[in-house]
Amino acid sequence: MKAYIFLIITVIIFTGNILVGKALEDIPPFTIAFLRVGIALAVVLPIGWKQAVRHREVFRSEWKPLLGLALTGVAFFNAFIYLSLKYTSASNVAILESSIPVVTIAASFFLFQERLKGYQWAGVVLSVGGAVWVITDGSMEVIRSLSFNRGDVIMLAAVAVWVIYSFLVKMHMFKFPAYGSLLVMLAAATLVLLPFAAVETILYGLPPIDGYQDAAGIAYLGIFPSVIALLLWNRSIAEIGASQSSVFLNLLPVFTMAGAYIFLGDTITWTQAGGAVVVISGVMLTTRKSIGFRRIKKHNE
Repeated sequence: MKAYIFLIITVIIFTGNILVGKALEDIPPFTIAFLRVGIALAVVLPIGWKQAVRHREVFRSEWKPLLGLALTGVAFFNAFIYLSLKYTSASNVAILESSIPVVTIAASFFLFQERLKGYQWAGVVLSVGGAVWVITDGSMEVIRSLSFNRGDVIMLAAVAVWVIYSFLVKMHMFKFPAYGSLLVMLAAATLVLLPFAAVETILYGLPPIDGYQDAAGIAYLGIFPSVIALLLWNRSIAEIGASQSSVFLNLLPVFTMAGAYIFLGDTITWTQAGGAVVVISGVMLTTRKSIGFRRIKKHNE
């Protein structure tokens, strides 16, 4: 249950990431990503410094997976999301993000020979279908009118990046101390994103941070999605695996809808409410306590 609670908190934080990122859409995407990891680095530095120094030999010997973790989950996943929103609609982004569980489970099957039971697949289908239903408000016309462009291609890259990150967490994160490794990954991500942010500054000028609301939004991105959510996500994957953890991402449109209702005054239709119930039912079905992954046994002839 602790892993599931962590995942729900993570999705709530990611929901705030979407809402705040949309509010900061006037700031170039890689600049937002750079600012958020820079703030996160400052926050984690006093917490993770001792661990980073104490385990420096581990970081040196395992620098390749650590760099992979930094590039995928810390540096480029959210940068790609912010970039894709410049060219495509939030609905398309949300629909494509809802494909993460299916992509993760399919990759788990082919790469790690893991598979779900029949009712777990039913839960995945319900949660994905419910997520699409919430996003489109159950309108077939909206679904038919969806068009795909370069923003959607960028979002597909973001999906692939997050799936890779989740697998790297499962395979390698146990080798590293939590805070020390996060500090090293944030430092690497900051260095990687710096030239991208510099180019955006040259092209578009200094980021238009207007007032305390924008500053508070960037601070939120730097503390909650970049630090707290990553720590909770990594811990959850270590306990229940990447495939089951990814199913919780289908709650994103549900929580985003609720957040828009509470904070932005948006309305919620009965169709969307019904879709939310379907999503929650699918997640519960996939993550029932009695359910676990079964590794396919290889038989030697």
